[in-house]
Parts: sequence; structure tokens; C-alpha cells
Amino acid sequence: MYRLTLSIKFKSSKMQIKIIPFQLKHANAFKKLNLNWLDRYFYVEEKDKELLEKCKESIIDIGGYIFLAEADNKIVGCFSLIPFGSNIFELGKMAVDPNFQGYKIGQQLLTFAIDFARQQNWKAIVLYSSTKLDTALHVYRKYGFKEVELEKEVPYARSDIKMELNLVNT
Repeated sequence: MYRLTLSIKFKSSKMQIKIIPFQLKHANAFKKLNLNWLDRYFYVEEKDKELLEKCKESIIDIGGYIFLAEADNKIVGCFSLIPFGSNIFELGKMAVDPNFQGYKIGQQLLTFAIDFARQQNWKAIVLYSSTKLDTALHVYRKYGFKEVELEKEVPYARSDIKMELNLVNT
């Protein structure tokens, strides 16, 4: 249904990256990719557990989406889009396998997310992040995300920045 095939340079050979929609068989890969970066930079919070342990119920069943990057029949990246407000979705749980980082797979996932949101005629995409993640913040800014006011009650303790990409009139 939502399938995009991308070709990127990986080492000295070409590797095909397919961005595919979530299926239940991908739940463990989605969880593992996210636990990897959470354990590396932060810790797993209750909200993480809810989204990762029951991703179908807590994301898909409430009208959200999960997409995955696949290379050579292996899931190497992922992200989710979770309903946030009236025609606004939160970009979350974006991760790339450490063995595949540095090859712009995250940027390809982000491009796909933005294109998908535009096709759905959404107003905006929001995200929560941490100022400790310089590289991620640089990429978000490069793709047009702007810092907006952070609420007093945030979904994650690690969140000290909120960004938004306005999709109306862009």
C-alpha cells in the first residue's frame, strides 16, 4: 500500500532500501531498534515501554502508522507517526540500526514521513527530542522543523525540545 524503494550507496556496492508499512511480524525489530538507541543515550521510560511492548495497540489501532526500512530482508530502521491533534501527528520512535548508520537511512525515512504526511493533507508533524542529540536536531532543522514552545507536561523526561514542521502552504 505505502511502498517506496530507495537506492543508496552502502560501502562500495549498491544496496536497495525499501520503506514498508508495519506488520505484526515487525514488532520485535521495531522494539529492538528503539531499545538500542534508548539504552545508548538515555533509559527506557514508561511511555517507551507502552509504545514498544504494544506498538499495534498504542500506535496503529489509534490511527497511527509505523514504517520500516528494509535492506536485504533485514529491518534496519523505523519510525512512527502517532495522532497528536486535529490533523497533526507526532513523529516518534525513529531509529536506525547502528551497523547502518551514516548512510542517510534516517534522512530517507524522514523524507518518506514528510511526503506521506503531505499526501494525507496533515497540518503539521511535531516531535520531541533532546538537545543531547545534536545530529538528529541538525537533520530535523535541515528538513524544515522549527523549535516551538515545550509544554510543562512532556511525554518523556529526556524531552527538552519540541519541534514542528508546518505542512500548510509549504
